[in-house]
Amino acid sequence: MNDGVNGVALTVFILFFLAVTVMGFLAARWRKAENEHSLDEWGLGGRSFGTWVTWFLLGGDLYTAYTFVAVPAAIYAAGAAGFFAVPYTILVYPLIFTFLPRLWSVSHKHGYVTTSDFVRGRFGSKGLSLAVAVTGILATMPYIALQLVGIQAVLDVMGVGGGENTNWFVKDLPLLIAFGVLAAYTYSSGLRAPALIAFVKDTLIYIVIAVAIIYIPIKLGGFDDVFGAASDKYTAAKAGGLVPLEAGQWTYATLALGSALALFMYPHSITATLSSRSREVIRRNTTILPLYSLMLGLLALLGFMAIAAGVKVTNPQLAIPQLFEDMFPDWFAGVAFAAIGIGALVPAAIMSIAAANLFTRNIYKDFIKPDATPAQETKVSKLVSLLVKVGALVFVLTMDKTVAINFQLLGGIWILQTFPALVGGLFTRWFHRWALLAGWAVGMIYGTVAAYGVASPTQKHFGGSAKEIPGIGEIGYIGLTAFVLNVVFTVVLTFVLKALKAPDGVDETSPEDYTADAGDPGVEVELPPATAGATH
Repeated sequence: MNDGVNGVALTVFILFFLAVTVMGFLAARWRKAENEHSLDEWGLGGRSFGTWVTWFLLGGDLYTAYTFVAVPAAIYAAGAAGFFAVPYTILVYPLIFTFLPRLWSVSHKHGYVTTSDFVRGRFGSKGLSLAVAVTGILATMPYIALQLVGIQAVLDVMGVGGGENTNWFVKDLPLLIAFGVLAAYTYSSGLRAPALIAFVKDTLIYIVIAVAIIYIPIKLGGFDDVFGAASDKYTAAKAGGLVPLEAGQWTYATLALGSALALFMYPHSITATLSSRSREVIRRNTTILPLYSLMLGLLALLGFMAIAAGVKVTNPQLAIPQLFEDMFPDWFAGVAFAAIGIGALVPAAIMSIAAANLFTRNIYKDFIKPDATPAQETKVSKLVSLLVKVGALVFVLTMDKTVAINFQLLGGIWILQTFPALVGGLFTRWFHRWALLAGWAVGMIYGTVAAYGVASPTQKHFGGSAKEIPGIGEIGYIGLTAFVLNVVFTVVLTFVLKALKAPDGVDETSPEDYTADAGDPGVEVELPPATAGATH
C-alpha cells in the first residue's frame, strides 16, 4: 500500500464526488412535486418512477459499495465459498416476482409507505407493526455503517487522512465531509437524490468491471494464471480451493437461500419498490434485474485477481481497492474509487430514508402523535434520516470494522424474521396476529443468542452467522434456522389461538387490492384522515 497520497486518483475521485453532490441537490427540482410536504413525495419520489429509473434505483440500492468490496474480499480470503452471493441473487428474482407486485398494488391502493403500514392494515395489529418497524430500523443501521466503511476503505488506499498515528480528526475528516454532503442532499431532495445519482453510480460500476475483467487478466498473463494462483493459495491454506469444502456446503446453501429470502425484507428494498409508478414496472424489473447478477459474478472474479496480483493486506476489505491502485493507471484508479464511493452514497441515502419512514409512520404517528399532519410527518422523517446517519457514522468511527460487518450479518438474521408477517400476509389472512408476533420473537431471540455464541479468531462473540443446525448436526446459516423456528411457532400458535377463538384484528384490505394497478378505475391512494390533502 502506498504511503503517500495518490494525487491523480484523488483528483478524479473528488471531481466525480462533486458532480454527484451537485446532482444530489439538483434532484430536488427533478419531477418537482406540487406539494413537497408528504412522505409520498420526499420518501417515495412521488411514486412516479418508471422502469429504467426503478431499475437503476433498485440496482443502486441492492448492489452497494459493501457488495463491491466485500464479495471479492470474501473470495480473496476464503475461496469459492464467497460466491454464495451470486446464486442468492439469482434465487431472489423469481421469488420477488411472486409477491412484490402484490405489495405494490395494496400499498398504492391504501397509501402504505412502509412494510409496517401494510402489516398493521392487514392484521389490525399495531404491536406486530411495531415489531416489524423496530426490526427494520435495527437491521438497517449496521448496513448504513458498512457503506461508510466502503468509503473509508477507498480513502485509506488513496492515502487520504494520514497514518494510524495521525490525529483522529484529521484522519477521519474526509469521511466526515462525505457524510455531511450525503446528509445535506438527502435532507433536501429525499429519494429523488439517490434515484438520480444511481445512473452515475451504476454506469461507473459497469465500466470499471468491464475494464477490469479484460485489462487485469491481460496484465497477469491470462485467466489460466489467475485461477492457477488462486488454486495454489487455497490448496496451501487447505481452504477448499476453487470448490467449497464438503463441510461447508450446508453453510453455503443455507446462507444463499436465507439471504435470498431476506433481501427484499430490508426497508430500503421496499422503499425503492414502492417508488414505482405501476405494478407492471415492478414485474418488468424482476425480469431485468438479473443483469446485476451477471455483473456480480464478474465482480467476484476480482478476488482471484487480487491473489494472482500478489495483493497483501491485513484487512481483506482493502484487497480490491488495493488491486485497483496497483493495476490501473492512476486516473482510472480514481474512476474505480469513485465507483465504490458513489456506490456507498446511493444505498446509504435510501437506507436512511427507509429507516426514517419506518420511525415516522409506525412509531411517531402510531404511538406518539396520531394526528400528525403530512408536513409534520415529512419534517420528522427528514430529521430522523439525519440521526440514523449520525448513528452509523459514530458506529464506524468508534468500533472495529469487523464488528460492523458481523453486526450487518446479525441484521440479516433479524430482518428475515419479518418474512412470515409480510410475505405470508400478502397471500393469506390465516395467520393469527399474536402467533406472528410470538413467532417473530422466537426467531429474534434464537437468532441473536445463537449469533452471540459464535466466536472467530478476532472476536469472542458475534464472530459469524453460521452454527450447527439443531436436529441435523450440519453447520448452517443461523438466520434460516431461526426462520424455520419462527414459522413452526407461528403455525402451531395460530391453530391454538383459532381453537380458543382469540380475537383477531380487522383487515382493512380486500382481495382485489392485491392485483390492482395504477390505471385501474377507482384505484387511487386512499389516505387516512391525518394525511388527507397530500399530493400524490
